[in-house]
Amino acid sequence: MLREKDLHGIYVPIITPFDEEHEVDASSFYNLAYNLFQDEVDGLVVNGTTGESPTITNEEMSILFDTAQAAREAAQVDASLILGTGTNDTLSTVKKTEAAGKLGADAVLVVVPYYNRPSQQGIIEHFRRAASVGVPVILYEIPHRTGVTLELDTVRTILELDGVIGMKDCTPNTRLVSELTRLGSKPVLCGEDSLLFEALSSGAKGVMSASANVMTERFVSFYQHFEAGQHEMSKKLFDELLPLIRLLFEEPNPAPLKWLLEQQGIIESGTLRLPLLSVTEGLQKKLAAYLQK
Repeated sequence: MLREKDLHGIYVPIITPFDEEHEVDASSFYNLAYNLFQDEVDGLVVNGTTGESPTITNEEMSILFDTAQAAREAAQVDASLILGTGTNDTLSTVKKTEAAGKLGADAVLVVVPYYNRPSQQGIIEHFRRAASVGVPVILYEIPHRTGVTLELDTVRTILELDGVIGMKDCTPNTRLVSELTRLGSKPVLCGEDSLLFEALSSGAKGVMSASANVMTERFVSFYQHFEAGQHEMSKKLFDELLPLIRLLFEEPNPAPLKWLLEQQGIIESGTLRLPLLSVTEGLQKKLAAYLQK
């Protein structure tokens, strides 16, 4: 299992490939996971936002995780496998987290409950129940998707819970990571891709980057240079990645990622499940132009 002291590095929330009938394409998923492991990522998040988790059944979640495990074994790496188990229903989250433990997940990523807009205390209790299962929990704060912003005291309380090993921060600036670093909190991973360099400079221990599904070796190089203290080179590499990051979020994630991965022959189809749609022709042209650089 993933421990607090080991929560650092570059993690990729892997996309979920579907075939043209909108069924999970386990072969393409294996191919992508294997490639990511070969590119030396520190871990994958299966069934996260980028994996279209709201559309994934429990059975499909198990298939995806088992496939990721097989890819990890074939790649002969020691990377972590994290499973997204968060929902806006505490009982469902607990059951998914229990299932993750049985599957062998190293940790679970639990998003702040969305849509029903609970109180700060309700959110704390949600995480207390999830953490009680015994699988290491990573708090996932992404207010532009959940409709709720955690107060600093709430974040600190959740991070102090036994079983919570750190957090993924997708807030729109680096104020939270800076404050948590000052307070000596558990590790924070930056999940806001346009802020990756700034967040590392502010004290984040790593990144959880959707964009790193593509050009993975460049993202790994950017992170490794930062960790080696070569910050000027790291910033240069990040600045080169920033135009790609902006393109990837010009339309709803993960549509641009899937289109690129299909073009590169890593997955068979860029199909998404409704209500998400494939990228527009205009963005396809922009992405193709980037690939030709």
